[in-house]
Amino acid sequence: MERQTTIRDAIECKGVGLHSGEPARMSMSPAPAGTGIVFRRRDLGGLRAPARYDRVADTAFSTGLEGEDGARVRTVEHLMAALWGCGVDNLFVDLDGPEVPAMDGSSEPFVFLVSCAGLERLDAPRRKVRVLRPVTVTGGEASISLLPADAASVRMEIRFDHPAVGTQIFDFAPVNGAFREDIAPARTFAFERDVAAMRDAGLALGGSYDNAIVIGERKPLNEGGLRYEDEYVRHKLLDCLGDLYLAGAPIVARVEAVRTGHALNNRVLRALFADAANWRYETGGKAAKSAVA
Repeated sequence: MERQTTIRDAIECKGVGLHSGEPARMSMSPAPAGTGIVFRRRDLGGLRAPARYDRVADTAFSTGLEGEDGARVRTVEHLMAALWGCGVDNLFVDLDGPEVPAMDGSSEPFVFLVSCAGLERLDAPRRKVRVLRPVTVTGGEASISLLPADAASVRMEIRFDHPAVGTQIFDFAPVNGAFREDIAPARTFAFERDVAAMRDAGLALGGSYDNAIVIGERKPLNEGGLRYEDEYVRHKLLDCLGDLYLAGAPIVARVEAVRTGHALNNRVLRALFADAANWRYETGGKAAKSAVA
């Protein structure tokens, strides 16, 4: 029987908030079975924000949650993707401010932290969300579909009118360490032409070459270039995995996404759970390795 997990030991990191630009200190600690992923604002007396799709309050260039008494937590998607990839079901995430540390703009540092803390299997069966009927949401030229399938997989397509990006497609199945090798290191990105406007709007105030790819007129401006030739689509897939883990459990479905973003990712979860005929919880099956193993 596949069992729920948490981390074995508490662990801490610090950095800067990608959008707020404020110092960000975060610790992760074990949580009992059935807790889920719960963010806690230490600076607000421990007010909680559960990592759930129905708590999403902001999708402008990141995913933000709102919990008790209006407590907000911003930019959760890279951490959530890492927790999905590592198979972490239950966790307390404590923050000293409003945003998860940006680290290097990918999920890789969070995967490393979980690996250092270790996984603890709990005496409770793991629950998954099985999609029973196709669910699709669209917005302009963007779309995302959750389709019934025997196992989880994602096909991501992006299109940007820019010579450094263009159209990219990546098909992903979480087997044999694929998340750690193929997805986790992919960094967030922004176009140099947009940075000033984003900062005027109070976004990307903590962004730098250390935590994002900055794309110039024809190529990335970061020293060392890209980690993958198609790093952009891999990061969009990473974002999607993190956003979908806000279902509160791993989703068993074929995900087909075109030009999707945080808002559409949240909308498809709301559409899924709006009709009980679309899905069911299931437990059972043999214990499985995480997607990063």
